[in-house]
Amino acid sequence: MAALAGHSRSARDHAQSVLRIRGAVFAAALLPAAVAVVLLAGRTSGHLGPGWDGLRRVLTVVAVVVLAVATLLVVRIARARPPAQPTTTLPERCAPDLYRMVADLAARLDVPAPSAVALTPDCDSWLEDTGAATPTLVIGSPFLWWLRVSELRALLAPVVAGTGPSTHPDVAAARRLVRVLDAASSQPVTGPLARLLLRPIGPHAAEMERLVAAASSARAQRVDHGLRLMAQEQVGLAYAGWDRLLTRVAVPAWRAGRWPAQLGVGVVSALTELSRRDRLAEGFTSRLGERPACDLLESPGEIDRRVSLLAGRLFHGEPTEAGAEWRPVTWADYPEEVVDRTWRAEAARLFEAMDTGRWSGPGGAVAAPEPAEPAVLGCRAGPAGPPRAGGGYGELPRPTLCRVMDRLADEEERWTVATRISGRAAREEEQRQAPPAGRGVEPAPIGLPPAPPRTGRELLADHVTAAVCCAAVDAGSARPGLDWLDGPVLGVDRADRAALRECVTSLVDDGDGDPLRGWLANAGIRADKPVRLV
Repeated sequence: MAALAGHSRSARDHAQSVLRIRGAVFAAALLPAAVAVVLLAGRTSGHLGPGWDGLRRVLTVVAVVVLAVATLLVVRIARARPPAQPTTTLPERCAPDLYRMVADLAARLDVPAPSAVALTPDCDSWLEDTGAATPTLVIGSPFLWWLRVSELRALLAPVVAGTGPSTHPDVAAARRLVRVLDAASSQPVTGPLARLLLRPIGPHAAEMERLVAAASSARAQRVDHGLRLMAQEQVGLAYAGWDRLLTRVAVPAWRAGRWPAQLGVGVVSALTELSRRDRLAEGFTSRLGERPACDLLESPGEIDRRVSLLAGRLFHGEPTEAGAEWRPVTWADYPEEVVDRTWRAEAARLFEAMDTGRWSGPGGAVAAPEPAEPAVLGCRAGPAGPPRAGGGYGELPRPTLCRVMDRLADEEERWTVATRISGRAAREEEQRQAPPAGRGVEPAPIGLPPAPPRTGRELLADHVTAAVCCAAVDAGSARPGLDWLDGPVLGVDRADRAALRECVTSLVDDGDGDPLRGWLANAGIRADKPVRLV
């Protein structure tokens, strides 16, 4: 208790230091005006004679200018708002059990209960200042789906304990000042002044927050200390599974104009699979028999849908492709709606790259005219027509795996196709990053950590693999599938899925198509049959 009181008292001292710096800045801005007032009063009372008139006029002008500039800057800084936190409000009627648990936790900690609860699609929890007497408790949505009720209560204990110092007037005022200055520091007009003020304020604010966290942690020691350690282990696991689910499962769907409407359900499956594979959570089977935290929600499915949509808009943004629709997709439809569509698009891009400019037929390199509509190249079935007098073919060649293996047998051709695919992929990525036309200025999505850049050969290997997957699905030898940790996968009945990557690598790196031909034969896939691209 002594440590708790000491941390709280020290936090208030640093908050007061922040406010004193603010007061000193205001005093400095008012100093010229105060001196001018003294000089004017001295002239009126007769204590200061005409010899002071010159200085009086100069200081009056300086005071007016300083006050005008200071007023303008203060107004602009006060209007600066930090970016809105990515949350969705959870009314009490939607989660009465959760509100009761939080209120009971606050009572046990002897602190004011949070005024509201909100969810964020991330593995984090905090108190959000709403400007009222008490803040909002923000809970990471993956915690509700993976943690048990007892674990969630233990995890939230130090966060809820922070409502005590958060309601202190000095701490609340210091936090608001720091947030406003931080938001104003990025503005062109107020930025220099805001950054100048943050220099002396920053160390005090950082120490204040450290002491507030220490006081909250000390207060929370009395509640479920043993469970807190277990909950922290599950938080690390949840973060790993959530990251894999977003980057490898959700991103392909978002890029296809779909948003998985059950990310909460997905994270449970991903974390269960992660626990089973890596044994990161011993005894997870018995743990899953306890009451999950999502039972505290009245309509978990609807809340899962709301948070899933927020996650798509937060990390990816709305679709930017012309005519694209932002539509939900269930996990049952994910293989057909996302996996198969992605493979078809990549296969079409591969054959487009092969059919642009020059392509190699049985008789060697044959000149072909530049296509008028690159997006539909390779989609026409039927054998290639005879060469015409002016060069080229009457019809575009069929999109078959035989053509792919024959074309990529040549080193120069592999480089050419890989370069074209890389350029097309880069242009499409730029289009995704560009703001949609006609929708005005909107906050950009936060975005996930960028994936490591892929070389042209790696992109070529991905596209060849996609073409093989399309051919396997067309032949009925495989089906599109979903792995909760790795994303889109090929469900093969008669061949080794892991060996496919090695066969494709041999083709892309060395031009050796024999391993891939053997894999196709073993899987019952005809390499000369056209691949469906749409």
